[in-house]
Amino acid sequence: MSAFAKYRHAFLVGLQSNIIYRWNFGIRALFSLFHLAFVFILWGAAYKGQTQIGGFDLNQTLTYFILLLVMQFFIGAFNEDYQISEEIRNGLINQFLLKPVNYYGYRFSIFLAARSVSGLLGLLPLLVALPLLKDHLVLPSEGWRLALGLPAMVMAGLIQFTIAYCFGLLSFWFLEIQSFIILSLAVETMLGGQMFPLDLMPGWFFRVSQFLPYYYQMYFPTAIFTGRLNQAQAFEGLALQAFWVAALLGLAHLLWTRGLRRHTAVGG
Repeated sequence: MSAFAKYRHAFLVGLQSNIIYRWNFGIRALFSLFHLAFVFILWGAAYKGQTQIGGFDLNQTLTYFILLLVMQFFIGAFNEDYQISEEIRNGLINQFLLKPVNYYGYRFSIFLAARSVSGLLGLLPLLVALPLLKDHLVLPSEGWRLALGLPAMVMAGLIQFTIAYCFGLLSFWFLEIQSFIILSLAVETMLGGQMFPLDLMPGWFFRVSQFLPYYYQMYFPTAIFTGRLNQAQAFEGLALQAFWVAALLGLAHLLWTRGLRRHTAVGG
């Protein structure tokens, strides 16, 4: 209970901190509608003269991108890697070396608080635009999709955060990690299904992506909810997703313990 209280307090502090910047999240969410409008124009042109692409009609594809946008606000890691990097380089991380607080647990609590604020604010513009979007929303009715999609979404958030956490810890070795983050973002955009639904890519590309963690960040839970994966594929994906959660947590622990050996504890 004492451990829970510590991270609950960190969550509440993070919640208060992020509410201060609610207008930043709100404006970002508002501008996301412009991105969504571009998606509608692009895929409307792609479907012109044909009813299906890759076995999915236009409304199914638009539903995928609408839900993907919601996922990004609820589980996407926006700038956690930069925040961790700053705490290491400025010596602010020293306080966690002297207190009985797990740094990963603390940062994850802050991440949850930030995504709670950004997720709820991100829904507001979509609710305003709902009268225009509702005719394009086509969601499967199978109950198992919710039962499997929610844990997939939770593990996707863990993967998303832990990858950002690992990149932040690279500041123990490098003064500047921006190039690593930009490279990771480019790979995530392609292999995470944020540019195109992965099932529309060549078969070999889709199969290879299923063995990489980026597949399980955004595409996998979105594909479960929108009917792009069947039940057998969803169960197989959950097993691989759990593997990547464990593997990335192990990597994060390794980087943390090795990084502390190089840390000079200056500042803070």
